[in-house]
Amino acid sequence: MRPLSDFVSLFRMGQPHTMPTKEEAPAGRAERMKVAEKHFVLGNPMQGVPDGYEWAVFGNGCFWGGERMFWRVPGVYSTAVGYIGGFTPNPTYKEVCSGRTGHNEAIRVVWDPSKVSFADLLKPFWESHNPTQGMGQGNDRGTQYRSGIYPANAEQKAIAIASRDAFQGPTNAAGEEGKITTEITDPVAPEDFYYAEDYHQQYLDKPGNRQYCGADPTGAELPPPSTWQLPEGVQAPVVSAAVWEDTYAGCALR
Repeated sequence: MRPLSDFVSLFRMGQPHTMPTKEEAPAGRAERMKVAEKHFVLGNPMQGVPDGYEWAVFGNGCFWGGERMFWRVPGVYSTAVGYIGGFTPNPTYKEVCSGRTGHNEAIRVVWDPSKVSFADLLKPFWESHNPTQGMGQGNDRGTQYRSGIYPANAEQKAIAIASRDAFQGPTNAAGEEGKITTEITDPVAPEDFYYAEDYHQQYLDKPGNRQYCGADPTGAELPPPSTWQLPEGVQAPVVSAAVWEDTYAGCALR
């Protein structure tokens, strides 16, 4: 486990609040990060997606806490933390924290769609952080802490956009006057997600961890998918009613 001083020194690096250009980014490397074969908590494989299962990537400003939140959702098969949305191939934590790679610290979630849906997972995502804060979250400032959704297909993207629009009103009503700044990209490929170092994986459940979550939830609740303005032919089903009975704050389920 890395000492606390390492994390503090990395946190105090440049932390630019604007995205770098591709030309400014470090060259990176061809080798993929090595991580454990099995999820430390769930015991399922860390890589790959079983047949019939779905996946997507979420960034809520705290990949330690966000991962713990997602692995607690019934129907989630596996989670992993890593980097997405930047330029440097296979970046290191130090490179990402410099702000020069353009990556976001994010969580890859794999789930069983018969037990939980993408729409269900958007409830803990939106309610666990403040999506109006731009390049940062709470006390953590920098491009790597931005809010983001990185869908695996066009349907997920459409559902994500509809959920964002539905969450704007409750967010403003909760006292946040700004517009939601969440980055919702075109569909990404599995190789666009770079696994973080193994000591970051399921960090908040490992011995000697530092109990910390930088997410800054607003207290707003996401309206149900039946109220979302979805494109014709796109559905956002509620598969897990239990998800909608909970409220979510930071890195913990209440």
